Amino acid sequence: MDGKAPSADIRRRGVMLVLSSPSGAGKSTIARSLLENDHSFEISVSVTTRPRRASEIQGVHYHFKTQREFELLRDNDDLLEWAEVHGNYYGTPRRPVEEAIAEGRDMLFDIDWQGAEQLRERMRGDIVSIFILPPSMKELLSRLTRRAEDTVETIQTRLQNARFEIEKWRDYDYVVINEDLDRAFESVRAIVQAERLRRDRRPGLFDFVADLLAEKPA
Repeated sequence: MDGKAPSADIRRRGVMLVLSSPSGAGKSTIARSLLENDHSFEISVSVTTRPRRASEIQGVHYHFKTQREFELLRDNDDLLEWAEVHGNYYGTPRRPVEEAIAEGRDMLFDIDWQGAEQLRERMRGDIVSIFILPPSMKELLSRLTRRAEDTVETIQTRLQNARFEIEKWRDYDYVVINEDLDRAFESVRAIVQAERLRRDRRPGLFDFVADLLAEKPA
């Protein structure tokens, strides 16, 4: 035995993993950890009209666009989803996602509830959605403040919006409360492992089972 799982080579369709949360609840941190620890995932790099932060790299964190460039992508149906969040536009390019999923590669989406809703409408069978909740509103405020990337006014706006966003938890397949980052991350990994093994995601099982039944025991 070489230690390789018997089902490792079974052809499957990729998973579209959607992580959503109110700003500051931890979805982006969990997304980064998942990419670092699970090399089967590729990040879906969104396009946005939001100004680039000093810590962000064009084409890595986002594809930064002007409003006119974004509108052209939207109007030409080149986006799987798009939304306006805090006065800026965000969207997911269509082509790289559809190609990856068809080839059995997993895609990770760090998007808000509006984007998740549109993805469900277009590619429901491929979506696995997880909503990340903070343990308390007090802790959410503390995390937003410690991040030190937003003004006091912006933080207050994000807190106000968070109450509305949290109401969307019912629309998601799974809910993870991020009280402890390590435990929250392990919960997400467990969800991913189970979803990859779903029968309806593995069309290669038809051939595997046919070969299995045709095999003559020694």
